[in-house]
Amino acid sequence: MTALLGVVIATDLFAIGTGLRLRLFWHRLATEGAPDVHRGDGRLAERLYGIAGLAQGAALVATAVVFIVWFHRTRRNAEVFDAGVQRMGPGWAVGGWFVPVANFWFPYRVASGVWEASAQTRSDGGWRTVPRTPLNLWWSAWVAALLSSRVTGRLWERAEEPEEIARAAGLVAASDTLDIVAAVLAILFVRAVTRMQVERAAHAVAPATAVPGVHP
Repeated sequence: MTALLGVVIATDLFAIGTGLRLRLFWHRLATEGAPDVHRGDGRLAERLYGIAGLAQGAALVATAVVFIVWFHRTRRNAEVFDAGVQRMGPGWAVGGWFVPVANFWFPYRVASGVWEASAQTRSDGGWRTVPRTPLNLWWSAWVAALLSSRVTGRLWERAEEPEEIARAAGLVAASDTLDIVAAVLAILFVRAVTRMQVERAAHAVAPATAVPGVHP
């Protein structure tokens, strides 16, 4: 999981580099009238930017599939650890990502229940509070990156004049930077949950009484 997130980061870095290079050519065309973007290095920069976009898409799809599988498994584990704190049923660990608008909230509710049930125990078997900082930071960054990519993607598609294209390329690069932040925080979240669940299982604390969850 973390390896795939690393690939996402690598493709984003590639896209940022190629995007900023392409932006330079369009900026020169807008300010100096230099037609370099239509020949030689400019055409190469455009091709590389297209390749970067394809690489980003492939990395995103592969990572999303593996992440959702991992997410669903952690939710199943959480059901065993403490069903009483689960706010959403296991099915929402998958389906929640595909419901328009609700996908900005449902997966977080699932993750919140997973985090609470997976909380580390003390050596005496008692509970200790585990700050949700990794969860909250990851989710905030992911939502921000998703919204940013949608806005900048539309700006890029609508840009026609050299100045507009240069501006859009810069904004897309900024959005890719935010995506890197979200990927890094996702790695921290994945590692934290995995570590907590391993420790929780090791303590073999009896699960709490189940409370009916919300099932899709």
